[in-house]
Amino acid sequence: GIWMEEMRVFFTRRVEGYDEHMLQNVAGCAEGYELLAQNLSENAEDVLDLGCGTGLELEAMLAERPNLRVTGIDLTQAMLDELKKKHPEANLRLICGDYFQTDFGSECFDCAVSFESLHHFSREKKLGLYRRICEALRPGGVFLNGDYMVESEEEERVLMDECARLRKEQGIPEDVFVHFDTPLAVDAEIELLKHAGFACVEKLWRQGNTTLLRAVR
Repeated sequence: GIWMEEMRVFFTRRVEGYDEHMLQNVAGCAEGYELLAQNLSENAEDVLDLGCGTGLELEAMLAERPNLRVTGIDLTQAMLDELKKKHPEANLRLICGDYFQTDFGSECFDCAVSFESLHHFSREKKLGLYRRICEALRPGGVFLNGDYMVESEEEERVLMDECARLRKEQGIPEDVFVHFDTPLAVDAEIELLKHAGFACVEKLWRQGNTTLLRAVR
């Protein structure tokens, strides 16, 4: 059966080879990173990156705009170390922590981005997070979320139920982050973002299960 690994452990074990895996094996990733950079607001100076990992989504952004100020949050120190090694010149403020617990501040960012990080959480958790992201953006600020999403609520429910069953079977408490994919349906994500206070939400692109949404405060 599937053994659920705690999130930080999962990613610490996979730092080596992680970039290659994402770029080569996950449908839509390589193109998604480029698209994310292209959709950054033109005047963006301060960017919040949730689950920044080794910074794959920052490559294209920093290549075009080396002066971006980036605040990156990730649970895995080993990944942040890798990111620092890759971009020693960049203006990075890296926080090793849980973005559900980290204070983003109010109206501090022009843009928030997340790529392949948010597909492990329930609607309830996401709604609270999206509200805080919305508050952290300046008026007119943009949140770009590139993530694994499913087509239907039925698919969403099947995965959520399976995750709950495995947690119970393995005695893993609700508040422990585990690496098990529980993507939401695209429409559900759009609804949550609107509910969280974003004025305009659109689906920009989808390839395989990788979907890019753009939400404007």
